[in-house]
Amino acid sequence: MKRFKITMAVVASAALLLSGCGGDPAGPRSDFDPNAPVTLDLAFWGNDTRAGFYQSAIAKFNEKYPNITVNSTFLAFPEFWEKRQIEAAGRDLPDVMQFDYAYLRQYSQNRLLLDLKPYLGKYIKTDGFTESTLGIGVVNGVTTALPVGTNAWAMFTNTALLGKSGGTPYAGGTSWDEYATWMGSVTKAGGGAVWGGTDPTGRIQNFEITLRANGKNLFDDAGAPQFTKAELTAFWSGGAQVRGAGATIPTKRLLEVAPKSGFGAGLTASELTWDNFGAGYAGDLGADASGLALAAPPVTKAGAKDLYLKPSMLHAIAANSEHPEAAALLVDFLVNSQEAGEVFGTNRGLPASSTHLAGVKLDPLSQKILDYETSIKDRLGQAPPVPVVGYGSIEEKFRQLGEELGLGTVTVEQAVDQFFSELDTILKK
Repeated sequence: MKRFKITMAVVASAALLLSGCGGDPAGPRSDFDPNAPVTLDLAFWGNDTRAGFYQSAIAKFNEKYPNITVNSTFLAFPEFWEKRQIEAAGRDLPDVMQFDYAYLRQYSQNRLLLDLKPYLGKYIKTDGFTESTLGIGVVNGVTTALPVGTNAWAMFTNTALLGKSGGTPYAGGTSWDEYATWMGSVTKAGGGAVWGGTDPTGRIQNFEITLRANGKNLFDDAGAPQFTKAELTAFWSGGAQVRGAGATIPTKRLLEVAPKSGFGAGLTASELTWDNFGAGYAGDLGADASGLALAAPPVTKAGAKDLYLKPSMLHAIAANSEHPEAAALLVDFLVNSQEAGEVFGTNRGLPASSTHLAGVKLDPLSQKILDYETSIKDRLGQAPPVPVVGYGSIEEKFRQLGEELGLGTVTVEQAVDQFFSELDTILKK
């Protein structure tokens, strides 16, 4: 949560600095020589472990391109974006950057990122990507980034906890009412020590998939909301009914175990979240992590294409790069090569490129995630438009109001009014 608040503060303060920047280079040079000496700057967020992976990958890249020197730097996530903000103002971004989805529209619309289309197929191979995953990095019809890894909205369950409490496994892909009934049965079996889950109406992604089941996204391509006050009122009213039935863990109990979630603390048997949260849950649960399982989330309408693949992170090239062809070769290696797959494993998420995935030795949990994403293929639709500028603040406001609804400090009508007021303020910035 701290990462989120700092991140959105950076986005807000960067808006003016990023506006009015120039355009991209015309495209690849016909006289590019991959054997000519070139130096590239590569920036990513992470820790010493990830830095070690990048150094190993760069060494393998240099076996192919010994004359391309890559200078890499890394920072923690908030500091990474603070530095990019300063560089963007001076149009001096690193050649290649690890990129976050929440920032892609902002940097793309201000023409700070290279249009990759002229480089696709020539310097960056695309045969490992599906049409859907290639579309993830497209903003206003322009490809400005490529996904490194993907994840999907999922239901995590703890079969070990269910076994101890006497609950039955969740079948997956039920209706929302059936899921609420299942949570109630687990809570009853848990006798006050285990709950079936957390109120799902506290997460904007659950609202999103109910909209997508009816052919809508949260926002359209122009950034306008595609939902009404009536739709949000109905969604949050449903949460009040579930909470009132005692099926979900009380919000006060969740606050007591924060920053862990109820699922990570071993108090709930299910949790709806992105499937790449599995490693974090495994760390939180320790010995009980062997019971981690994934199932499809509840569905609003049978046959709906309500789920989609979201990038865990992306790679982009700065429009100000003096060596876009060499940068494109580096991006290709980092997102496509089996050699990089062998180095990184799933550190950057489940690989989006099949050629990259071929080099990864999957651990048992990563295999479960891959199996899960394969199992939901019939529910996967086109990814929604790239998040609007300020989406992180919108998501956080939704979560905060969901928490207040759980505590009973606001009514559904008050929460809806507050959310739309905040939404209007953010979208007008």
